[in-house]
Parts: sequence; C-alpha cells; structure tokens
Amino acid sequence: MNTHFDVIVIGTGPAGSKIATTCANANKNVAIIESRGYGGTCPLRGCIPKKVLTSVTDVMEQNNQLHSYGIKNKSSINWKALMDYKRTFTDAVPESMENNMQQAGITTFHGEATFMEANQLKVGTATYLTGDKIVIATGAEPAELPIDGAEHLITSDDFLELENLPQKIVFIGGGYVSFELAHIAARAGSEVHILQRGARVLKSFDEDLVQSLLKRSEQIGVHVHLNAPAEAIAKSDNEYTITTNQNNNVVTFTGDLVVHGAGRIPNVEKLQPEQGEVTFNKAGITVNEFLQSVSNPHVYAAGDAANTEGDPLTPVGSLEAETLSANLLHGEKQTVNYTGTPSVVFASPKLAKAGINADDRNEDEVNIHYTDAAEFFTYKHMQEEYAEAKIITDANDEYILGAHLISNQADELINYFAMAIQLKIKTAELKNLTYVFPTAVSDIPSFL
Repeated sequence: MNTHFDVIVIGTGPAGSKIATTCANANKNVAIIESRGYGGTCPLRGCIPKKVLTSVTDVMEQNNQLHSYGIKNKSSINWKALMDYKRTFTDAVPESMENNMQQAGITTFHGEATFMEANQLKVGTATYLTGDKIVIATGAEPAELPIDGAEHLITSDDFLELENLPQKIVFIGGGYVSFELAHIAARAGSEVHILQRGARVLKSFDEDLVQSLLKRSEQIGVHVHLNAPAEAIAKSDNEYTITTNQNNNVVTFTGDLVVHGAGRIPNVEKLQPEQGEVTFNKAGITVNEFLQSVSNPHVYAAGDAANTEGDPLTPVGSLEAETLSANLLHGEKQTVNYTGTPSVVFASPKLAKAGINADDRNEDEVNIHYTDAAEFFTYKHMQEEYAEAKIITDANDEYILGAHLISNQADELINYFAMAIQLKIKTAELKNLTYVFPTAVSDIPSFL
C-alpha cells in the first residue's frame, strides 16, 4: 500500500470530504482518515437527523395550532417510528460516502490519527502515513464539564439515538443544541428543564428575540432556569438528581435523563498535534489567514477544528473548505470572508441571525427597524403567536448590516437577508423587487 500522499485529510465531515474530493479531482494523490462513520457530525449525528426530528414535530405543532380551524384531529409523536424514519436518512451515509470517495481515487482509512512528526501520521496502531500537506478537519466534541457525576451525562449524539423518550429530561447548558433538542422532546411529550450557568441563553442571538423564544418555550413545556450552574449529578434507581447553586441557593432538579448541552470544543487533542509541531489552543488549531498552521507549513485546518473567526457551523466549514482547497492546489492566496454568515436555532419558532447584532455599533452609526409581524397574514393564518424582525441598517438606511428574525419561517427567510448583506444589495433594491404574494419573502419590504 502507498503510504505517501500529496494530501492527507483527517476527518470526513462536510469540510474534510469536500477538500479531499476537490484535491482528488485535481489529480492529487489523496488519503482520508476517519475514526468514526464516514460523513462526520452533520449528516450522521447533527444537522440532518436533527432537522428530520424538528420538521416532523413542526408539522405536528402546526396541525395542533390549526385544530378547530379546519383540522379535525390533534397529532402526537410516535417516538420509535420517528427514530426509525430518521435512520433512513443516516444509516446508509457512511458506506455510501466511503464508496464515493474510493471511486474518486481517494485512499480511505479507519482509525484514530495521531501525529508522529511534522508530516507523518499514525493511523490506529500500525499504519504510518506521510503527506506533503495534511489537513485537520476533525470537527468538535462535547466539552468536559467540571461536575461531580458528569459520567451520568449523555451527549446530543446519544439523544439522537434514543429508542424511548423519557418523561422528564434535564439539559445542562443554554446553547442552541439544548434548545433544539429540548423543543423536540417537549413537543414529543416530555417535561423538559434547561439549566443555564449564567443570566443569558443563546448569547450570540438578539436578546429581545431570545426573550420571545423563552416565552414560547415555557408555553410548550421547556422550563429555562437562569443563574443555575449544575454542580453535581447523582443517580438513584432510574432517576437523576442535579444539584445547582441558583442565586446562592441550593436547588435540586430531578429527571429520567440528563443531557450535555453546555458547549463543544475542537476535537484536536487526540491528534497529539504537539508531536507534529502544530500549535493549538482551546479554540482549535492556530492558523493564518490562509488556514495554514502558523507553526507547521505542512499542516492546514478547516471547520470546527480550526481557530478562525467563523462560527462552528456546517456552511462555515464548507466555506473554509472551498478556500483551503484552492490554497492547497494553487498556493496560499485566498482568504475567507465570513461577512453575513447566517445561523438558525431550529426551535419552534425558529430564531435566526445574519450579520451584526444591535449592540455591535454605536447608536448613531446604525438604524434599527423592529417589526412585530404576528398580525401579518403570513403568520396569522397559521395561528403563529411569535413573528418578529429586527433589521439593522447603516445610518443612511442604504445597506443591511444585520438581520434578526423569530418565526416558523425564519430559517428560510434569513437566507435572503444574508444574501443582501453578503452581496451588498441596497435596501431600495430589495423594496422594489417583485415578490410572490402571499409569502414570507413578500414581507421583506415591510421589515425595512
């Protein structure tokens, strides 16, 4: 077996697979290494399975919202059937992706990769590979939590494989993972609690719209407890007790399951990067503007494993992969533009953002256009209670700098605002476009 390659990619998620395939199509001799199933987090245990679950529970909720408005019967979730349906989108991915890579001429490996030297890797216990260029695209993993009894926590990976949904679930941490899974569980019939260490949840999103999401969360049975850092988890029989110090008072919560939703960190330490002269910190591999290691010119990084200004999102990983592929093939020339990258919390309603937040600029530098759209036909005829938009423009209202939305249409609608930010489309042009009516997109001029 050939053990020297032009390019070695560690990780088969959206970033790694794209880089490997692009380089192979350019006639480079490419190897790729994966320690788990081929495909990475997004298609196997992240975006795709989560989207299946949120879409089905969204349909159930919409049906129930329209009960007595033409819909006769209310819906409920059959969890086992839903999980079986989810697996139709995930089970075939690893084999299919690996086969596709092999057909593209990529040599595939299974096992943990570790650095031995600046351009040498060991895979598993016996395979040694060298590469002219090595790409780290290993994604992220749940952060270790300093909690007594942390071994009782399950991860989001585990949640997405639950055969049965418990009656009562406690989530540790108030990030988007907790909110998305909590909304799925609550709508499927569980009592849900989220314990947040600090005074705010979903910190990167607009605070006013987060408050609306909190109100809706409470209505559907997601109870959010602020300033409640988890200090210990104890198990007795089939129940868990979580001890918190909430506002200097000891408060306990019980649940049938405790889920880790308190953040993820770059999955890089297992690579033993120091043996490859690769510097890193808690934010990931330290790279320059070309996504090249600042300490080892043989090594590059993209996606969640790289310390960049991009958010830990699949589209960001794909964006970095495109830039990095060009740099691998044509020399270090291209940089990544992260302006206007959209992000969505797939709760119900959905919370979305693109561009700057309201507090990122001085008040005299921007204009903030807030709209409560709950009475708009788009949302009223579906009996949606929460539909809001906060659009941030420059002081002359010429360009959109940021957009923040909450509604069941927010995930699709935010793409139009992200496009306007990224392409610098003037607000006057957006207002003068002809849209299909009645649609959520046709409401855009009313938000500006």
